[in-house]
Amino acid sequence: MLLYEVSPRFCETDAMGHINNTVLPMWFEAARSGVFEIFNPGLDLAKWNLILRKIDVDFLAQTYYEYPAQVRTRIGHIGQSSFVVEHELWQRDQKTATGSAVMIFFDYNTQQKLDIPADIRAELQKLS
Repeated sequence: MLLYEVSPRFCETDAMGHINNTVLPMWFEAARSGVFEIFNPGLDLAKWNLILRKIDVDFLAQTYYEYPAQVRTRIGHIGQSSFVVEHELWQRDQKTATGSAVMIFFDYNTQQKLDIPADIRAELQKLS
């Protein structure tokens, strides 16, 4: 499991007094950086090899500015060329949201998906 600590910013708070619903997908993306590094050590954009297919967020409770939060990230299903990244957002011992992202191993030059190599698959499985 990957852990990502979040310090909510005042600007992420909406008129209802909680963290705006558009912010959580950005926190989840930031929490995926450890997964990105498995595919692209150094995160070199010239060698980027992942593309996002789908994201989902389920809001379970309100998340607030005043308290730190933590994103817990693991890998779910691993397919031939795609995999699912699963997220949980926790604040003050309460799960406030869950989310997932379907990522595809992708060659931007040929615009084609690629099979996930065995060594990368093994690293992903460590996060299952």
